[in-house]
Amino acid sequence: MNPSAAGWIKKLLKLVAHQESYINLPVTDFYEELKSCGFIYGNNVEVVYKVIEKNDLTSEELSKANLLLAFYYCYKAKPSESNFVTSVIEFYAAITKPKTSFLDGFLGEKKSAANLEGIIDKRVYINDNLFTKNFNYFITNALLFVDVLAYQKFLITSEVSNEDIQHMEAALETIVINVLDSKQEKSDYDESLIKLFEASRRYQDKQHHLEYKEALEVLQTPLEKHYAFDLGCMASWTDRMIDPEEYLFLNQLGDDLQLSEEGIDQSIKDINTFYITNQDQIALLGSKNLVKNFYDNSSKLVSKLIKRNSKRLLKELSESKDLLVLLTKSTTRDLTEEEQKKMQTQLLDLIKSIPSLAIFMLPGGAILLPLFVKFIPKLLPTAFDDNRIEE
Repeated sequence: MNPSAAGWIKKLLKLVAHQESYINLPVTDFYEELKSCGFIYGNNVEVVYKVIEKNDLTSEELSKANLLLAFYYCYKAKPSESNFVTSVIEFYAAITKPKTSFLDGFLGEKKSAANLEGIIDKRVYINDNLFTKNFNYFITNALLFVDVLAYQKFLITSEVSNEDIQHMEAALETIVINVLDSKQEKSDYDESLIKLFEASRRYQDKQHHLEYKEALEVLQTPLEKHYAFDLGCMASWTDRMIDPEEYLFLNQLGDDLQLSEEGIDQSIKDINTFYITNQDQIALLGSKNLVKNFYDNSSKLVSKLIKRNSKRLLKELSESKDLLVLLTKSTTRDLTEEEQKKMQTQLLDLIKSIPSLAIFMLPGGAILLPLFVKFIPKLLPTAFDDNRIEE
């Protein structure tokens, strides 16, 4: 399953249909799983409950998969009259002002899985240059759970407004900024992080801010409060440590949010565990050298693409061996209808493999090939179509 190519939603839902055990878990357990796989922190390192294998999916692709699975969990808990895909599209239409929205161009289309793929791609994608994208990626996607909370409300009340989600984003921003302000010594990085957080809000007037007490009043449900506190813990980890002043503020924040002492301690422990355990897989929040961070991330991406596409090419060439066997058989006897169909398919695949190999061998071909898969999927061999659903 490849969330960067067309058809991934249908493929993921088909895979999930065979293992929906996570759907029946308490919402608190599901939230903790979203946190442990990095979705809450904006740095996805795994698919929630390992519903599908991570394989070589990028963080952005994992983010798309986890967002859809979170929506699906909410939908199964409170199904609507609409089917799942239509329900999510209707939700985005309810909270979006098309003329000014980053989702403009998708909400007026037919409610289909392909349409939803475009919406999620736009929601996760950061419309910026690659250098900045590597730096502020985690901030924008740390706010994806706002969509999940709003969708949960939408399923219960059948309505949700743009203002609701605006207030939620503003409240979370206030919490994060107050955590950063609690630092004994604020660096230039902390100041830039505040600006990036403001720029990452997708739904509201970025000039509008809430006071601390106003932010607390916006956060009503236990899940909203827990999420706000976890984002606060994430902000405190920008310098890879929680200093005494931050620790005092986090404890005060937890009290103000009416969280238990055990819950406060667990969230602080969770953020430490997550970043220490996954430090080799993610761009740590406290990275001071942005140029090094950019090139490190870029080299990892290229390595991953080479590995991914090499496996696909080897698979295609391996599958083509059967073609020789069938051709040999055809010289001594008539092939069965099934054998003829298989030979035709593999002959076509072999022809298609030629441009694929040419692209892969070009300088930068490992980067061009995924774009080729995304925009011209029907011109590539079957081994490259991760989202193919067997009839």
